[in-house]
Amino acid sequence: MKLRTSPSGGHSAAGAGGRSSGDSEAASPGWRFTLPLMLGSSLNPINSSIIATTLIAIGHTFHAGAASTIWLVSALYLASAIGQPTMGRLAGLIGPRRVFLAGLTLVGVGGALGTVATNLPTLVAARVILGVGTSAGYPTAMIIVRRWAADHEPARTGGTLGALAIAAQVTSALGLPLGGLLAAAAGWRITFFINVPLVLIGMLMTFAWVPRDLPRTERTGDSAPPARLDTPGMVLFSGTIASLLLFLNDLHHPRWWLGALVVVLLVALVLWERRADDPFVDVRMLSRNKQLSATYLRVCLTFLLNYCILYGLTQWLQETRGLSAIGVGLLILPMSVFAALISFPFARHNLARSALYCTAAASVIGPAGLLLFTSTTPIWILVLITMVFGVISGLGVIGNQAALYQQAPAEAVGVAAGLMRTFTYLGAVLSSSLISLSFGDRATDSGLHTITFALLGLGAVLLAITPSGARHLKAS
Repeated sequence: MKLRTSPSGGHSAAGAGGRSSGDSEAASPGWRFTLPLMLGSSLNPINSSIIATTLIAIGHTFHAGAASTIWLVSALYLASAIGQPTMGRLAGLIGPRRVFLAGLTLVGVGGALGTVATNLPTLVAARVILGVGTSAGYPTAMIIVRRWAADHEPARTGGTLGALAIAAQVTSALGLPLGGLLAAAAGWRITFFINVPLVLIGMLMTFAWVPRDLPRTERTGDSAPPARLDTPGMVLFSGTIASLLLFLNDLHHPRWWLGALVVVLLVALVLWERRADDPFVDVRMLSRNKQLSATYLRVCLTFLLNYCILYGLTQWLQETRGLSAIGVGLLILPMSVFAALISFPFARHNLARSALYCTAAASVIGPAGLLLFTSTTPIWILVLITMVFGVISGLGVIGNQAALYQQAPAEAVGVAAGLMRTFTYLGAVLSSSLISLSFGDRATDSGLHTITFALLGLGAVLLAITPSGARHLKAS
């Protein structure tokens, strides 16, 4: 991750809504600069959640059961977990704007392929393409913001970072009710097609408002040797993550040979990266930078909690409470709206520490409230308690993203941001395993309470580790 770039990246974005670097007053990116980055970085979370309420309909179309349609979820998780840091690495080498646009192109291809798919394998392939393409949005956006800030010192980027976090959080939360409404109105294929117009809009905004990448010689200097991809490191990382996610995806019937393969590949990855001149994952830096490593752990725990609600609670609401897909979406909607509303003041004023403390507190209060849930619990209580999880999904992203931006080395922010998304999907896969182990064949009250006790323990861990990392953060 030791990218050979100048501190600023050589960009000038004064025409994209900011001030020139000569201004004495701190500059901040304008809305034109920020808007395409928000759209690009939100495509991954919205595609992660929008399909949740359409799996049954897709299964009916292709005469496939739940064991087959779940690969539509797992395929995007796997592609994204590997693709996010890889895209961050490529962006540092060949330019974030180029990789950003290439990712948008792949999203358009994946969306179009899913729209016309005639069988389930084609649909899974479309989800893989969507996973790879959407992986470019967030890490490239973080690099673009970091380089803009270096060109506009002193700069205020808290609002832009907050906007990226809010965009990801809102689209992830709204993806579930949006998917239900779109599928009810026009069928499940619309959840794939929606990517096509979004990509076209994103490309037009990027061409118009995001500064171009400079040629390599201007970014690195004429005398600097070209940076090389750490191909063995990338292969070992991909194998490790793929094996880990596949192992965790079915803990109900654990494949221990996969667990052993994870250990072997992880050891090989660490040994290789410790000796690599320009490692894909700088394990030495991670071992020294304990605050950044703790941020990754917080991200994993936060999203494990979040995805248990997104998928586990919604499954319980459908099977035990008998709600339709639209009904579940409408019940979850207040949580999504609350998450968005509470995020704005924290993001605008860059209250990273407060966001992390509130997230940690809600991670205990929310699961405790779930203990009240039974098949006869009034709807208003369900809505009220699920809104507590809006704090986790809203402020967790705000606080952890701000922490990563401060803790990651400037030259490695793309890979570091990608790794944060990898830990997001690790939490998601762990949540699916916990849900499967707890519910079995049917989502019952006792199964929900089993998940709840596990979440209470995880929330206690999150509450314990948060203060040591939060107190070192500063406003920016």
